[in-house]
Amino acid sequence: MDNASPAFCAIYRWRLHPGSEASFVRAWSRITELLLTERGSLGSRLHRGPDDIWYSYTQWPSAAAKAEGLARPSVDPEAWQQLRDAIAESLPELILEPVSDFLAPLPQDGLSGRPAN
Repeated sequence: MDNASPAFCAIYRWRLHPGSEASFVRAWSRITELLLTERGSLGSRLHRGPDDIWYSYTQWPSAAAKAEGLARPSVDPEAWQQLRDAIAESLPELILEPVSDFLAPLPQDGLSGRPAN
């Protein structure tokens, strides 16, 4: 594996309450941005699957960095509550072992995960 690849990657999956999608995306985006800028996360991407399950792929420098970043007080308690309120079901976290990495950054055309203004 290339040494520039992150040491910790995971996929999170959720089923949302109908009608809560926009609130979930706003809250997820806010939390993810703060974890990236204030807690050492390497970022995350949010996807909606054809099965109506929402998927988030996240990267951290290490499992310890993730644990430390999330152990501190909430980066935005209101956004965390909005996130929890939107979730009908959380599926188990999937920890991934990076083997090879050729993922390019998304273009900055509104698909970057930042909420549209």
